[in-house]
Amino acid sequence: MHETVHLKLASHNYIARIAIALVVGSIPGCTPLGMASPGPVSASGAGINFDELPDAIPQAEFKSRSGNPESYVIEGITYRVMRTSDGYREEGIASWYGGYFHGRRTSSGDTYDMYQMTAAHKSLPLPTYVRVTHLANGRSVVLRVNDRGPFVEDRIIDLSFAAASKLGMATIGTARVEVVALDPPARDRRR
Repeated sequence: MHETVHLKLASHNYIARIAIALVVGSIPGCTPLGMASPGPVSASGAGINFDELPDAIPQAEFKSRSGNPESYVIEGITYRVMRTSDGYREEGIASWYGGYFHGRRTSSGDTYDMYQMTAAHKSLPLPTYVRVTHLANGRSVVLRVNDRGPFVEDRIIDLSFAAASKLGMATIGTARVEVVALDPPARDRRR
């Protein structure tokens, strides 16, 4: 009898954990505590030479139809999307997101690929091309911002696993970075 009760409780705890994971996972570009999450895809990157991955190449693009509302609300906090990335520069803490979100839809409608040179940002227009520099080691990458996040107070950008690896911060989890928007800024579609 006690074993049956214990198994039922364990089963309910397991179901509750899955339900929480599904709710958190339904928010594009959001990782619990802004950290990489374990998931169906290994975050090891075994066999990939991240130093040889090409950076994103800035190009003229239209703003994403789905990723650029005037504002949006996550966990009771309202975020405002910038009209343009022109002149944007900020220093702060970067984190990365990986396997849990691999293959899921981003805020811009793209499919997230943790092995591409992409990032998530709370307020830059989607897409925006940025140069991210790891301030402790001087490494830089050029990324295409195509998702929203990180929704953690002290973080300014969430990098793909590939970008974090190339910057030398994947094993650390977070790093102080400089983020600079690159030309050309995304433009509005003609109506």
